[in-house]
Amino acid sequence: MAHVASRPLARRTHRRLAAVLLAGLVSALTLSIAAPASAEEIGLDEYDNKISGLVELADQPLADVQLVIAGGGFSVEVVSGEDGRWAVGVPERGEYTVTLNEETLPEGIAVIDPELEQPNVRTINVGQSGSAVANFFIGQGERNTVSLLDQVVERLFNGLNFGLLLALAAIGLSLVFGTTGLSNFAHAEMITFGGLMTLLFGVVMGLPIWLAIPIALVLSAAFGYLNDAALWKPLRKKGVGLIPLMIVSIGLSLAVRYIFQMFVGGDTQQLPGATDTSLEIGMFGLSWTDVASMSVSVLVLLGVAFFLLRTRLGKATRAVSDNPALAAASGIDVDRVIRIVWIMSGALAGLSGILWAYFRPGVSWDMGFQILLLTFAAVTLGGLGTAFGALVGALVVGLFVEMSTLIIPSDMKYVGALVILILVLLVRPQGILGRKERIG
Repeated sequence: MAHVASRPLARRTHRRLAAVLLAGLVSALTLSIAAPASAEEIGLDEYDNKISGLVELADQPLADVQLVIAGGGFSVEVVSGEDGRWAVGVPERGEYTVTLNEETLPEGIAVIDPELEQPNVRTINVGQSGSAVANFFIGQGERNTVSLLDQVVERLFNGLNFGLLLALAAIGLSLVFGTTGLSNFAHAEMITFGGLMTLLFGVVMGLPIWLAIPIALVLSAAFGYLNDAALWKPLRKKGVGLIPLMIVSIGLSLAVRYIFQMFVGGDTQQLPGATDTSLEIGMFGLSWTDVASMSVSVLVLLGVAFFLLRTRLGKATRAVSDNPALAAASGIDVDRVIRIVWIMSGALAGLSGILWAYFRPGVSWDMGFQILLLTFAAVTLGGLGTAFGALVGALVVGLFVEMSTLIIPSDMKYVGALVILILVLLVRPQGILGRKERIG
């Protein structure tokens, strides 16, 4: 009897132990996602080049001072550590500006240097050694401040730029989901493929960038077609369920990602013009590359909207997305529509990867994976399977990611976008433009 009575106790003990282990796992995952990078060192593992420095007040280290390092479209924020030191990795050699945010200094002190017009700004050059130093020695003085309006306007344009390139990737992912029901995690590698092909033809083979980009887009479209023809269409014909298909896409994503790494290595490489400071406009913190990126994104998105709303094939795509069985009964060639959707998805993802390489800047083996979660967030936020919902969701995510850095640390901005996703879905589970019958 004692043995029998001990079983409930054992089960309760096991449940408690499982609960403790689960709580620990959730806490660890939460900390790994939400915790920002080390305050004094950012990106040293990601990039080979480095900028470092020291912030001192009367020969004493000054902690928690914010610095912004920017150059050639690259920008990162860092905070000085307890010893006053900081270090950041940068994508390539060249000229950078290091700006100390005087709002983060203790009350009543500022950077003093009578020989400099902007004492809180250092212009440095990362040379052959791959490293450079920018020190700030603080004294009594008057603050140099950047107005909140200027910061808001700059973040607004950056968020719009990021949202537009994210929309290109999100629309392709949404169209695939709408027509096939597949949540394609390998979409990240389709984004990466566009950047890598541009790197191959524009840098390795030395073709002009205006020729390398169209070639990369054609190959990206072919890559999308190959994905469907070689893998997804045969699996659909065999009646494989959506959950197994999703698991296959995760495995495909991992396999292709590490194949990319095997060929290109772990370094971040630059496309032509990505870090060219002569292209800077100076207005709203934009460059001519940013203007070109936003213009191309808008034109392509307008073209996609025209295709879906005005063309016969676009209307057939929407019909298949709404109800594949009814579309087939109406005489629509569903397989042909899905094939066209995969080609479009590959081309849009490739273009998004190219623009992402200029926005970051840099091309790496896992660049698509870095924005995959935000792409899914945009699709879900806008409404599953709706192309225009993906556009709206991407713009919301892009703007929030950039604007949120005015309030929260830049390392937390992606987490903040996911919080917005959760809050919106609590109020409207079908997404902004989604329909209730699409859920469940």
